[in-house]
Amino acid sequence: MKRALALLMCCAAAGCGQNMETQPKYFEYEPAPLFRDGRVLQAPVAGTVARGDLARAAQAAQKPPLSAELLDRGHEEFDVFCSPCHGRLGDGNGIVVQRGMPRPHSFHEDRLRQAPDQHFFDAMTAGYGAMYSHAARVQPQDRWAIIAYVRALQLSQHATLDDVPAAEQERLRAAATP
Repeated sequence: MKRALALLMCCAAAGCGQNMETQPKYFEYEPAPLFRDGRVLQAPVAGTVARGDLARAAQAAQKPPLSAELLDRGHEEFDVFCSPCHGRLGDGNGIVVQRGMPRPHSFHEDRLRQAPDQHFFDAMTAGYGAMYSHAARVQPQDRWAIIAYVRALQLSQHATLDDVPAAEQERLRAAATP
């Protein structure tokens, strides 16, 4: 009986394998003889209708208007979800970086200052580089609030006097002179 059980277990173990790993398949950027253009990645057929998360996609596309409340909410959410890596100033020097993790990009780099808001939204939604997705942790409206706060951080480090309204310029000059 023991021998039969051992034989059965050996046969069962032999049947286990990495079939999905060893099967023939194509990777995203490999050439594929199956299609006329030779590419594996194909555009959807004209008229294709997306299925699934349409409500969330519609909500994600609705960028709220800028307000003090939005910036306050963005500040709160940034401090919780972003500052451990990106730092409270958005300079990429967060607490986890000081503990040996890879340094993320500073939000003050020209590339990120010129990036569209959708870039940040997509990075928070799907992850980017070493950053994991925050889609399950940060709601779409809070992602927009974080983006507004990141833009405020960027402006705080790169604003010039010409960016300030004329009335405020006078007030600042008066406060600066003794």
